[in-house]
Amino acid sequence: MANTIVNSPNAPAPIGPYSHSVLAGNTLYISGQIALDAQTGNLISESIEAETHQVMKNLQAILQEAEMGFADVVKCTIFVKDMNNFARINEIYGSYFAFNPPARETVEVSRLPKDVNVEISAIAVK
Repeated sequence: MANTIVNSPNAPAPIGPYSHSVLAGNTLYISGQIALDAQTGNLISESIEAETHQVMKNLQAILQEAEMGFADVVKCTIFVKDMNNFARINEIYGSYFAFNPPARETVEVSRLPKDVNVEISAIAVK
């Protein structure tokens, strides 16, 4: 079974040697997304809420490119620079999973790409 690279023109271009996502069978593995605006390339950083919304919009664009949605997500990993932002991130994140939220872990890390505050990766199954 061959894997298929799924990149979306509506998500920011990868900032390293990786793809937006890889479809292996019916499982989509989405690389960690940060709050880069796909149109401008600018970081969205005016608030942790705005940053988290942009991350989720980037994930959504990749899911849509693979003809999937948040209902297909089975697992997420959230990386945060400061666990004190967890409640605010969690509120925004949760709004994208109104029903049947996926499995997840949240990990505080010392640093993220481009010094962002949050990065989220996902696994979806169709």
